[in-house]
Amino acid sequence: MKYQTAFTAPHYKAAQVGQKILDQGGTASEAMVAAAAMIAVQYPHMNSIGGDSFWLIAKQGQTPVAIDGCGAAAMNVDVEHYRSQGAELPEFGGQAAITMAGTVSAWQKALELDSTNLSLHTLLDPAIIAAQQGVEVTQSLVNASEKTFGRLAQLKSFAENFLKDGKTLTVGDIVTNQALANTLKTLTENGLDDFYRGEIAKSAAAELAQAGSPISLDDFEQHQAKVMAPLSVETSKGKLYNFGAPTQGVASLLILAIYDRLASQAQSEVDHIHLLVEATKQAFIIRDKEVCDEEYLTQPLQEWLNDSVIERCTAEVSMEQALPWPHQAQPGDTIWMGATDQYGTMVSFIQSIYWEFGTGVVLPSTGILWNIRSKSFSLDAKHHNVLAGGKKPFHTLNPAYAELADDRRMVYGTMGGEGQPQTQACLFSRYHYQGYALDEAVALPRWLLGRTWGDSTNNLRLEESLYQQYGEQLKQRGHDVTYVADNNELMGHAGAIIIDTHGKASATSDPRSDGTYLLGE
Repeated sequence: MKYQTAFTAPHYKAAQVGQKILDQGGTASEAMVAAAAMIAVQYPHMNSIGGDSFWLIAKQGQTPVAIDGCGAAAMNVDVEHYRSQGAELPEFGGQAAITMAGTVSAWQKALELDSTNLSLHTLLDPAIIAAQQGVEVTQSLVNASEKTFGRLAQLKSFAENFLKDGKTLTVGDIVTNQALANTLKTLTENGLDDFYRGEIAKSAAAELAQAGSPISLDDFEQHQAKVMAPLSVETSKGKLYNFGAPTQGVASLLILAIYDRLASQAQSEVDHIHLLVEATKQAFIIRDKEVCDEEYLTQPLQEWLNDSVIERCTAEVSMEQALPWPHQAQPGDTIWMGATDQYGTMVSFIQSIYWEFGTGVVLPSTGILWNIRSKSFSLDAKHHNVLAGGKKPFHTLNPAYAELADDRRMVYGTMGGEGQPQTQACLFSRYHYQGYALDEAVALPRWLLGRTWGDSTNNLRLEESLYQQYGEQLKQRGHDVTYVADNNELMGHAGAIIIDTHGKASATSDPRSDGTYLLGE
């Protein structure tokens, strides 16, 4: 059977590039690499080749595989040096650039697993041209420019690349990055491994050291992406898959597994919201105690998806009363993209630098914007995510995939840090339990539980039209509710693709983003 192709992304140019590769007969992974490079150019506030990525690759009739493109902390990081500077790790600059960038290694691994051997020139040339000619600034990029000005404007490399005459960007401005174009061109000529064991690695390591980063050339040379088995859980709607450690994929699966056992109690929209929020709390309690580098886990994360755990969490949920929630949410700036190819392979992919514009450090010779995943670490020696050399940080990133009970298959996901599991649960439950159309499941107003970076409250935020409908009823059940404007980026950039048993695709992207979805013939 030849399957209909589809690609969805939070920036339309990334979707176009990905779909073009699919139209040429490329695999979903080849299309994703092309789009990942393009969106790193188009959405530098959300992701970069100086960040991390995670993949789920699901070939028709095979168990899906996961690729861990997470960079670890520098092996020689001096934790005591950071403790001497204060209770928190730095929020910008070279000293905040503590973790290796893993995404390019994951691109390489994905192509090894799922490729028609299209050339790297074919995959990366569109991103190279975009970096040379410049990208048009969108409102999303403006918002990030304004939000980060106080944190990053003092950095020379950031100001040179992402400010205009010392001021924030405005819609319609053009941002170019010739150095990044050259780096991508080097990757096409020398291979993706050059990022870690070639001239790019040597240049990047030297400039990171000059900026005050503990990352060395040894860290580049020892980095490898890892192929692993994903987490999974059985529900009435099918078998759901997500990423294991060091991501919060276990929370995404737990929310839906708990909700699956409660869904029959939901008689109204407010019941549905309440139950999903309460399931989220139960999942996050486990996540916040347990998730860290796989080598440091107290037990395999799959064991937290056992029936006994799910039942215990389900029993803690009250239909009448919200659990009090003093909780600090994780911020995050990320992109999620999905693809399906003519061979029936589906890819769920996520790429991130954590906070907007990461550390703000742009390496002069390579144009690489470095991530700030270091902020996932703690300096508390007793914390399970305490900073240590060679240790991977906790990640909010988690790509999702489902093999449904009716034999359809689905990739879905979102950006949004703490909101990722919540948005995944929202769109999945709306479509599979409530009967909304796929585009409605993503586009309709959503909610977010917890405090994000820069906020001082731990409340439940609803997009305004949802708040007007259900805010009072949720308050009556004990939720601390407030609202934000409709179509708010805070709620994430979600997307989904479904393939039916005849190979026909349906897809959607989020109106909160600059994205689109495209379908092949």
